[in-house]
Formats: sequence, structure tokens, C-alpha cells
Amino acid sequence: MLLSCLLMAACSQQPVVVEETRYFRGAMPADFSGSWERNYAQDDEVNAVLRAAYNKLARSVPDQRYPGSPPQGLATPSPKDTASLLALARLAEEITRPDELTISQNDHEISVARKDDFSLQCAFYDGVAASIENPYGTEICGWDGRQLVSNLILPGGLQVTHRFTISADGQQMRIVTTVASSSSRVPFTIRRFYSKFRRSQSSFNCIETLSMKRVCSTGEIRQ
Repeated sequence: MLLSCLLMAACSQQPVVVEETRYFRGAMPADFSGSWERNYAQDDEVNAVLRAAYNKLARSVPDQRYPGSPPQGLATPSPKDTASLLALARLAEEITRPDELTISQNDHEISVARKDDFSLQCAFYDGVAASIENPYGTEICGWDGRQLVSNLILPGGLQVTHRFTISADGQQMRIVTTVASSSSRVPFTIRRFYSKFRRSQSSFNCIETLSMKRVCSTGEIRQ
């Protein structure tokens, strides 16, 4: 419902990923492959980011005072502008909710599997990023130095951009997510941090029985 409201309010908008980021030479600039879990201690706090975005929105409101009037602090955004910003914040919070990521990467493709959400897909061939269609819209990836940039362009102009940055030792990752819409004067940006971990092999063997029930055992399962 939240996504539908934003799509109805939005109009055409230029992609966040600039054309220059779609090209690179040689091997991919960084390797993000592995299993990642959220580091909540470093994450941005949504309400704090929302307050900062609201203040930025207030500063963007046109000055309607008479010339020579004394300053009166920040203007008050309209209910429509406030509602649009709040919708972006809620959408950003929902998008960045997954606490585990599994990233697969080879010479041409990067797949970011997110727990309880659809995967992000990036494809590069001959040093050029290819657009990928998914049920939600069109995804375009690119490289900004060692940053991987994923931009999901949705019908109506709503855009979701993720910027992936990995630490020098390859054990820490930051994802900066920006949700933008022409229905909002300002975008909403939030940071999530992840630490790499080694996923242990499960000691259980499981099968689905004819009764559609799952049977698991630490030993061999005979049907």
C-alpha cells in the first residue's frame, strides 16, 4: 500500500546512477561475496535520520515572509510534504530490514540475496552494466570507484539506490540506501552496517514427506 501511494504521487525522474558509473575496465573493483549479518550498534537510528530530513525539508520550503520581516526560524512544511517524507522513511526502513545478506559474485554477475525479500541482481558484460528487469521495475548497477551502486527504477519515478562499500580487510560492509520520489522535496537516506560471518554447515538432513511434512534427522533418512 505504501509503495502504491508513492507511485501514484510520483512522476518521471532522472536515474540516480549517473551514466559514468555503468562502465569499468578489467576485473570488478571490489569483491562483496560472502555471508553478512547486521551490525545494529553502528546502524543509523531511523527517527534521528527522519528528524534531520524533516529539518532539511523545512529549509527547502520557500520563504513566504514579507521583505524586511524578522527571521522566524524554520518554516513549517505542508502536511502533504510531511506525509511524503514520512512515506519515504517508512519505505526505506522496510527495504533495509533484512538482518542477513548472502552475496554471490563472479566475473560477470553479482547477486545479493536478502532474507525474506527479493534479491538484488547486477550484471556486467565487457565492462558495461546491463539493465535487469524484475517484477518491481528495472535495476541498473554501476561502480563508483570501489563502491557498487544498485539503482532500482520503479514505474512512476520512484527510485531506490543502494551504495555498497567494503572495508580494506573485506570483513565489514556499509550499505547506504536512498529512497527518492518527485512527490517529496527531499530524499530519505539511511546507513546499514554488516559484518562478514562464516555460515556453519547444518548437521541436519531433511526431506519433505508425502504428507507435506518436513522430517529432519542428524543421520541418514530412509524413505
